[in-house]
Amino acid sequence: MINIEIIGNENESNTNLLRRFTKRVRSSGVIKKVRAIRYKLRDASKYTKKKQALRSIKRKTEIEKLIRLGKLPDNRSGEKQNIDA
Repeated sequence: MINIEIIGNENESNTNLLRRFTKRVRSSGVIKKVRAIRYKLRDASKYTKKKQALRSIKRKTEIEKLIRLGKLPDNRSGEKQNIDA
């Protein structure tokens, strides 16, 4: 990161000092850069990707097993079942 330092002159008012500081910050592009990366997430490592994939495979096999045993309804077709019927 860039540190911006402004030293006030003897007879300079606080508002003028603040205006000079904001002008320097704006021209340096610090705020623009920080706003651009504000919500950026880091790339997941190979280990975490593999872990997530294994977890989803395990969950999928558990659900298929429960469907075969009849403990879960088979609604994989995407159609909603009518409960009132």
